[in-house]
Amino acid sequence: MVDFQCKSRYDYEDFLTVMRLLRGPGGCPWDAEQTHQSIRRNFLEETYEVIDALDKDSAPDMCEELGDVLMQVVFHAIMEEERGRFTMADVVDGVTKKMIFRHPHVFGGGMTADTSEQVLTNWEVLKREEKGQASTADAIEAVPHTLPALWRAEKVQKKAAKAGFDWPGALAALDKLEEEVRELRAALERGGSADEPHGVREELGDALFMAAKVGQMCAVDPEDALHRACDKFDRRFRYVEQHAQAPMSQCTGEALLELWRQAKEEES
Repeated sequence: MVDFQCKSRYDYEDFLTVMRLLRGPGGCPWDAEQTHQSIRRNFLEETYEVIDALDKDSAPDMCEELGDVLMQVVFHAIMEEERGRFTMADVVDGVTKKMIFRHPHVFGGGMTADTSEQVLTNWEVLKREEKGQASTADAIEAVPHTLPALWRAEKVQKKAAKAGFDWPGALAALDKLEEEVRELRAALERGGSADEPHGVREELGDALFMAAKVGQMCAVDPEDALHRACDKFDRRFRYVEQHAQAPMSQCTGEALLELWRQAKEEES
């Protein structure tokens, strides 16, 4: 047991105290054993749960899930506090200074912004200055490699487009996508290792990259588009499974395709 006074309502400092106690002597063995890497995936999962709560517009879920993300932030900060490298106070100080620096039109600093578009333009300029990015290539390299791949592709393409490296329109990008699909087909027809130069892995990646580019030029979030496609597949697959006259593994491809057509027609 640890020395802690329970209350009917807790504040931010109480939360920091609780997290430190969990990691300290007499605290929780599991919490004490964790490292940045061991709970890395937890951070991602909690973040996606916040997004789910936002999409549902559920205030109770938002409150709970935002708390879980805050717990992850504090958890990592306290690990660094134990190592003497920085504290949660340093995290708060740093992000506050960043917000002031990146909003010179609000706090003073020689930049004006009367529209949201100008705010975003200034933000990119200030971000590059802050991070010492001397070129667009530096900015592209700084896009987190751990982002979902379609999301990363979209961000990379947007930065390249702002520098003037872009297709003249969505149809031109679609032409390039069709070229990449033809190269993927050629790789499949050749056979061989998926990892060889111009093999299936490389050509599939190029096709997906260009599919994301088409979405970006049409102002369509490729992540959202793919999620919608997954939802559509789920609905149609459920229809096929429910209406099949036998277990699907025993049905002919033609029979399953006909059920798929029926499912598609019902959605029309």
